[in-house]
Amino acid sequence: MMYTSAKDWRAAAQKQVLFFGMSGLGKTRLANLLRDAGDWFHYSIDYRIGTAYMGEHIVDNLKRQAMQVPFLAELLKSDSIYIGSNITFNNLAPLSTFLGKPGDPAKGGVGFEEYMRRQALHRRAEINALLDTPSFISRARDLYGYANFVCDTGGSICEVVDPNDPQDEVLRTLSQNCLMVWIGGSEDHTKLIHRFTAPKPMLPATIPARALECLFGRNRSCARCGQSGGFITTPMRRPCTSPRAAVSRDMAKNWGLRVNAADVARVADAQDVIDLIATALDRPRQTRLNPRFANCNGAANADYPAHQSALSRSLRDEGVIVMGRSAAESQDIRPLKIGLLNLMPKKSRRKRICPTGRGLALQISFR
Repeated sequence: MMYTSAKDWRAAAQKQVLFFGMSGLGKTRLANLLRDAGDWFHYSIDYRIGTAYMGEHIVDNLKRQAMQVPFLAELLKSDSIYIGSNITFNNLAPLSTFLGKPGDPAKGGVGFEEYMRRQALHRRAEINALLDTPSFISRARDLYGYANFVCDTGGSICEVVDPNDPQDEVLRTLSQNCLMVWIGGSEDHTKLIHRFTAPKPMLPATIPARALECLFGRNRSCARCGQSGGFITTPMRRPCTSPRAAVSRDMAKNWGLRVNAADVARVADAQDVIDLIATALDRPRQTRLNPRFANCNGAANADYPAHQSALSRSLRDEGVIVMGRSAAESQDIRPLKIGLLNLMPKKSRRKRICPTGRGLALQISFR
């Protein structure tokens, strides 16, 4: 990673960070907070996709709709009017509208072949936009004079990378130029389901066959889904979000670090964002980075110290349930910090000093 500790991160004269994770967890919000501080350049992957790589496709789709209205069609053919996309960092509706919802075209959906064609266009555009990150870092510094850089990725980044491939071009490029930070949510995405009523990139690789069958049926048409967008909110909610979460988790393990969505929600300004990342950098990692990734992004992630692993084994031998950080963070409990001082170093002469009991759930951080 570019920064291996909170000290390195805080002391860096030029901070470069990238946020990734599921839609609705706060990537753009964090980027906006940093940009509002005045010394951060905000690079939006979705905005880059919608302007540099898919702008013409988006406008052509708008013109196609306008050509169905005779009054507008005549004006367009005579170059009397202009139709354009007004996409912004916080309003990606032109891009979402182009991607569309798969289903019956007669009810506002997009046919199977056309839907897959648009997804393929988006995949290629997203890869190109991600690979543009280093050039925008230089552009932000040389052209505009910004010392710090934040990359705000789309929720579909996990569709175009292989986090378990040390030679993945996109991840190597990003990790060599930015600190990659995953905003991890809980397993229950029910509270965020309203976010998926708008079209989202759902690339073929992660759409299960049973979901496609539900979307289009054997004749590749589905009247219900084309009208309501139920293709996301019902059959595809769990099949599509779960694979994305697994890929994002591996991205954080092999290429970056994780912060929790609950902590992100409490962030109020740019300094809070910097502190949030610093805390994550100093947090012990549960899993040692695969050795294959040691030279991919500058340094391997640190594992728990040896004495902590020995402590875990000792506690398990005594019947104490011990879980790792990622598992503990998914539990419905609140962290409790306890300092334990062992005045009896010889195990055979000491009593168990860790509080245990039936129904007692504690999250203990040892220092």
